[in-house]
Parts: sequence; C-alpha cells; structure tokens
Amino acid sequence: MKISKVEEAKRVLAPIISKTPLVHADKIHDNLWIKAENLQGTGAFKLRGAYYKLSNLTEEEKSKGVIAASAGNHAQGVAYSCMKMGVKGTIVMPKTAPLSKIEATRSYGVNVELQGDTFNDAYEYAKKLQEKTGAVFIEPFNDEDVIAGQGTIGLEILEKMPDVDIVLVPVGGGGLISGIAYAIKTLYPNCKVIGVEAENASSMKQSLEQDKIISLDTVNTIADGIAVKTPGTITYDICKKYVDEIVTVSEEEIAAAILALVEKMKMVAEGAGAVSVAAAMFHKVDIEHNKCISVLSGGNIDVNLLSKIIDLGLMKTGRKAVINMNVVDKPGNLSKVLGIISDTGANIISVNHNRIQYGVTFTQCKVEIIIETNNKKHVKQVLNELTKKGYTPQMAEYV
Repeated sequence: MKISKVEEAKRVLAPIISKTPLVHADKIHDNLWIKAENLQGTGAFKLRGAYYKLSNLTEEEKSKGVIAASAGNHAQGVAYSCMKMGVKGTIVMPKTAPLSKIEATRSYGVNVELQGDTFNDAYEYAKKLQEKTGAVFIEPFNDEDVIAGQGTIGLEILEKMPDVDIVLVPVGGGGLISGIAYAIKTLYPNCKVIGVEAENASSMKQSLEQDKIISLDTVNTIADGIAVKTPGTITYDICKKYVDEIVTVSEEEIAAAILALVEKMKMVAEGAGAVSVAAAMFHKVDIEHNKCISVLSGGNIDVNLLSKIIDLGLMKTGRKAVINMNVVDKPGNLSKVLGIISDTGANIISVNHNRIQYGVTFTQCKVEIIIETNNKKHVKQVLNELTKKGYTPQMAEYV
C-alpha cells in the first residue's frame, strides 16, 4: 500500500463523511485530545473504509451485491454505503450484537441475518453465504481498501495537530490502527502510534508478542466492537511494522472512561470507542510529558447497557460502593450501622437486610448497603469508621 492510496481515499470520501473534530479533553487531562469519530454519520469510523471499498468495485461486482460480517459498526458502514450507491447488501451479525446496532443497520435497507454468538461465528457464516451467492465479500478490516479508508483519520489528525506525540487507537481486527499507523508513520515517523485492546480480547497484542497470528478461544468484553478472536493477516503485518506498542485496559477501566466522557466531555462512547481514552486516563502511556490524541472510534452504545456500565464506572472511580457485613440481629443495631455511614457524609441508596442465608449464624443477619461516595478516599473512610466500631465490612466487586 502507498500513501497515495490513503490520499485518494480522502478525496473519494470528502463528500460523504464528516471531517470529525479534534476536541481538547482538558477536563480529563491537559495533554489529551479526542478525535471524535463517534460524531461520524453512522456513529463510527467504519463508514470510511466501507464506502471507499465499495467505491472501488466494478459495475459488474456491484450488480452481484455485497455481503459483510460485523458486530455492528462495519455493518452500518456497509449498509449506508449500499444505500448511497444503490447496491444490494446482506449483513451477517452475531445474535449478541446490540439491538440498537441491528436496527440501525436494517434502517439503511439491507438484509440482516443473525448468526452465532461472536463476530467470528458471523464471519464464518457470511463467507459460506458469499460462496453460495457469488456476491462480493466486504472484509471488516483485512483489506487494503478498507485500511486506506480508515487511514484518512491519520491524515486528518496530522492536519489538525502535526506535532502530536502519541496517538492511541482502539484495536480489534486491526483495520483502524493499520490505516492510522501507516499514514502517520509515513508522514511523521516521530509520532508514536499505540494500540489499545480490552484485556479480555487481546488477540493482536498476543499475536505480536508471540511473533505469529494467534486465535483466542473466547472473547468477553463490554467493548463488543473490538471483541475479535483472530486479527487479520494484512493488519498483523502492518501493525508489526508501524505500531509502536499495544496496551490493554480492564472492563472497569473501560466503564470509567465511558462515564468520564459522558460526565466531563458530554460525549457518548461505546466500549470499543472508549478504550483509547481509558488508556490515557489510567496511565497506560505517558501523557504527562506528551501531546496525546485518543481516537474515539464510535458511539453506538446499547442504551440498555449504558446504565450498567455507568454503575461499573462509578464503582471503579469510588463514586459508588457496595458494602457487605454480618451484624448481630438485635433491635437498633442496623440503625447504628446506618448512622455511622451517614456521619461520614456518604449517601445511602439501598439496604438489604437478610436473616436467612447460608454461612450466617442464627444470631446474625447479613446486610448489603449500597452507598454514593465522593471518591476512593471517601469509601476507605466509611470502611475505617465501621471497622473502628467493631464491624467487619467487605467491599463487593460489582453493583
């Protein structure tokens, strides 16, 4: 691939895509900027690669129709491109894909089939379907045209901030980071391009570490858009050559980033889009001494999942806590416990008082208390006060 291909993709996409803004995320960190691809027309960067790929098909290929497999964002990118070009499309999505992404894909007029529980399951089915129908398969990431389309983000970043030190990019199959890394490293080699994966779906990181493409047995993450078991062959080779490093973030860190983006930046990010911001927030890279851009790759989050993710983010940052303890079952004891917590300034949201539970003696009862707090230091204060008064509080991991 040559840089001229990425520049051509930029010209082709100019009338179709939004040239998304570079937003200073000073409320998160002074040295952090966000490339807001969540503001793209379909809510994610995937429109770039999908449209450029379809634009390069011959009229004969377009007449056969196209097939794609996706967990959501590539599906919408291909579907939108089909609508704009008048091409018949079939999109295979996993059954576990967020309903919002399924319905959004259907809204562009393509046929949607739900197959399997993961992206890889959907991909395998789609490849078999393509062999039967003769339609053109639109790869989600392992294709030079798709990679070139995504690489236009790299060109836009350098236009806005030519002296950027670090660019953080979400990694699933590797199409986005391949395009961005190739464009940036070709034009500005001094900039570090660092990939970010979910800990529970780190196929590219492990592949690069083992110096060969590996497939994960399972992937399980709230960042469903990058839940890919096996990276692409083309993307692997490009990452090996141009990507400086790949780091990972936990589920709690992803949730905390989603919460910070909503609360501080007024931006909605899906899990896959927020991983790059999570890497900056939780010091996976040095942004104290470097100008850093996080590519927020998409905002198509399932609203039914959003409240759960926010709760997880609140717990990760010490804004909410669940305390479990056994207390002596006698009149007034629960009131004392609640009084101790209240005196620390914590807000009690709910109390569950259970007398009958395995492992609890007949003289005791188990109490679960959910509280709102200011930060982790405040949570520790609550626990210390309860311990001083003779109780043995335990923090629960999740709400």
